[in-house]
Order: sequence, then structure tokens, then C-alpha cells
Amino acid sequence: MPNWFFLLVPVAVLLGALGFLTHRLIHAPRWRSARARLAALVGMVVLTGLSFLQFGAGPTFLSPAQARPLVWIGATWLATALYLLLGALVMAVLSLVLGWGNRERKTRVNRIGAALVVVAALATTAYGVVKAADPTVTPMTFRSPGLPAAFDGTKVALITDIHAGAVRSAATVQRIVDRTNAAEPDLVLIAGDLIDGPVDRYAAELAPLRGLRASLGVYAVTGNHEMYSGTISGWEDDWKTLGIQVVSNAVTTVTSGGDSMAIGGVHDWSGTGEFAPDYDAAVEGVAASTFQIVLAHQPRAASRLAGRGVDLQVSGHTHGGQLWPFRALVLLQQPMVDGQAVIDGVPVITSRGAGAWGPSVRVGADPEIPVITMTRG
Repeated sequence: MPNWFFLLVPVAVLLGALGFLTHRLIHAPRWRSARARLAALVGMVVLTGLSFLQFGAGPTFLSPAQARPLVWIGATWLATALYLLLGALVMAVLSLVLGWGNRERKTRVNRIGAALVVVAALATTAYGVVKAADPTVTPMTFRSPGLPAAFDGTKVALITDIHAGAVRSAATVQRIVDRTNAAEPDLVLIAGDLIDGPVDRYAAELAPLRGLRASLGVYAVTGNHEMYSGTISGWEDDWKTLGIQVVSNAVTTVTSGGDSMAIGGVHDWSGTGEFAPDYDAAVEGVAASTFQIVLAHQPRAASRLAGRGVDLQVSGHTHGGQLWPFRALVLLQQPMVDGQAVIDGVPVITSRGAGAWGPSVRVGADPEIPVITMTRG
């Protein structure tokens, strides 16, 4: 199918949703003021237009700092529109039931309902904005009999899904770095989707990562959004300048007290060509007796790592659904949403992510920085 077909589908869905909202919030209540109706319609159309700015690099004739307010408004509108749509669907049913056979009563129900839906959607979005700006440390414990004695009690911070770029700035990244460092991890693992956009435009947004502190080092792999950026190698080179060791399709060893542990990783599941995930490379040369952690952006990579002696996989990607009620939909693609699970015999820890994709809004899926204490047992 031609590429334009895949663009038409989301555009058609968005326009259909906009049409439904226009009917439920403007026409069905029969508001008396023509100016108010027109202003509401124009406002929704403009906001929907702004929502497209977040995709790609944003309006490149502006600097990232200049463009960010416009991009942020457009992205946040998508979350508001979601909750307007859900509320409008409920009110459409109530209007049909309560207003059956009585046009005046139906109009009153629609007016009251439209007002309640707008207030509820704005309140939910505001709540989600506050939550998205507050990534918290989530303490976890991972027990394994294969963990070397010298690594017993090691604290591992897992950072994923920052999505810095057109919407989220270096200030967001600095907050994540500060909270990670405050947890005093021994090891920092970054499991992809650090960025949205090209390296020549948004490298400054990730600069605070240089401040991460961990005695055993900082290691990272790509996520699907690095693949979308079109500058994968550029981003990996940039991470190296920040003191981050890239382990995409590679493996390295860390030592402590005479014991060693392998840290490997794979490119994201969606990678192709030279950036396709190589699961053999993530464990190449690692002895069966060596404890090994593998970074893989998507939890489902565990199915490809099964039987390769991986003691722990760390992942992100799911965002915990990010916006209710999407949490349930994650399981249509991934074998888990967040927390700890065993997938095809591979223990996996998946983070909801420290940032957000698209709107800086999280409802029912708080952002987190898991700090995993590894123990023998």
C-alpha cells in the first residue's frame, strides 16, 4: 500500500473524532450564542492543527525553545480531546435515554452534560500534567541465586522513555538525573526512547545525562523512537560523549570485588538493516556461569532471548499505558505492562518510563525511575 494510505487513516480518525465532539459539545446543546459556537469550533480546529507539530522536529523555522509552547499546547490537546471524547460518548447515551420523546429535556441534558464533560476533561488533563512532571523512584528487589556475592545489594537505576525533544526540554531530563542520583545507584541502565527527533536539533536536551553518577557505569540501548529519528548513529555517538556506554547489539563486563557481571543489549525490536536487533550479539562470549543483564527496549524481546542464559532483562516502552484506559491495550502487543514478570523463562523488569510520549500527561500510569536492589536468593 502507498505511504499516503497509512497517513490517511489516523487523519480520518482524528477528523471523525473532531466532528463527533463538534456535534456533542456545540450543536446538540443548542447554545444560543452563534459567536460562542463559532469560537468553540475554531478553537478545536486550531488546537487539532497544533497537535501535528509534535511529530518530527516541530516547526524548524523556530528554535526548540521558541517552538516548545506551541508544540506543548497541541500535544496536551490530544489528551484533553481523548477525555472529551470519552465523556461525550457517555453523555450521548444519557441524552438518548433521559431525553427520549422530549426535545426540551434532551436539550437541557445535553447542555448540562456538555459543561460537565468539558470541566471533567480539563480537570483530568491538569491532573495528568502534574503527574507527568513528577517522576518518582520506585524501589524494587530482584533476587537471583546466580548473582555473584560481590554484587549482592547492588542498586540498579532503570531509566527509560524520557522522550526529550519538541515537547520535553533539558529541564525534564535534569529532574530525572537529579532524582536518579539522589537514589545513589551503583549502576544506571537506560533502556531506550531517550529522544524524539534528530540529534542536530535536540542534542542539548539530553546534555544533563552527563551528570549521572554510578560507580559501575551508565549503559544504554536504542528504542523505537531512536529508530524514528533517522539519526541513530548520531544519537549513539552523542550518548558516548555524555559518558554513556552504548551496548546495542553488544556486551560488556563490569567487575566488583573480583566478581564479574555481563551487561548486554539489543537494538529495538523495530530496527532494520544494521540496526536490527541481534540477540546473539547481546550474549556473545558470556560464560554460562556468568550473571548477565540484557537491556531491550520492548518487553517482548524476552521471547527472542529465551534459552540464552539471560538472568535479567530490563525494558520500558509500555509507559504503563500512559493515559487511562490505554493500559489494557498494551497487552495486545506486549506480554507485560510494568513491574516484574517471567517471560518464556526470562525474568523481566519493565518500567513505566520517566517521561511521556506526545502529551506531557499521565493518568493512571505515574512516571517512574525503578531502583532495583539485587540480592542473592
